Amino acid sequence: MKRTKNHDIPKKIWTLATSALAVLCIPASAATTNLPTTAEEQGALKPKEVLEDLMAGNQRYVAGKVTEPNVKARIQASSKGQYPKATILSCLDSRVPVEMIFDQGIGDIFVGRVAGNVENVDQLGSMEFATKVAGVKLVMVLGHEACGAVKGACDHVEMGNLTDLLEKIQPAVEAVDGFEKKDRTSKNPAFVERVVEANVRQTVKDIRERSEVLAAMEKAGEIMIVGALYSLSDGKVTLLD
Repeated sequence: MKRTKNHDIPKKIWTLATSALAVLCIPASAATTNLPTTAEEQGALKPKEVLEDLMAGNQRYVAGKVTEPNVKARIQASSKGQYPKATILSCLDSRVPVEMIFDQGIGDIFVGRVAGNVENVDQLGSMEFATKVAGVKLVMVLGHEACGAVKGACDHVEMGNLTDLLEKIQPAVEAVDGFEKKDRTSKNPAFVERVVEANVRQTVKDIRERSEVLAAMEKAGEIMIVGALYSLSDGKVTLLD
């Protein structure tokens, strides 16, 4: 039987101590189970709590301290059903990875994507399903900095089916004042950003006007409908009043 040398004992004790310390120093998000919301948890959520959760997730994203994805466990946990917290209408832009920027995982949120984050019958129907049927508590319209669809609308671009899509953004283009005609193009970043914001506000307004289901749920306090803007430069999401 091999005996342990006396001078090896302190080394082993130090190794065990440092290993224990490393476990204690693991961030709470990585140490917890981190599974999708259950039916009971979803039912207890308030719209404001969901919004606060998304914004806290964005703060983690901006800081580079996102939660462990726990992909395999989430796939298994969500295979029998889904109980998301929010539905987000976002632009098609590949630089706006919605789940990532809010630090959400599989089963947490519904995401609808279309160039220019504009609503149509299909998107409205999807939102009604998400809220009335699937139980989410928050509807968000998420626009973003330097949106290509908005730039196309500012320049009155016409191309195939894109023409009809960009027409939906024209009310936002026309709503922005304070710029001379020569400055009302995609070459003027200040004008584009004003239209990006106006377009989000227009979409939120359209959702309330075009969906009796969503408008009634918001009035009853069952959901919130909000607009927000995403910064491509720093990853921060800003809520619109």
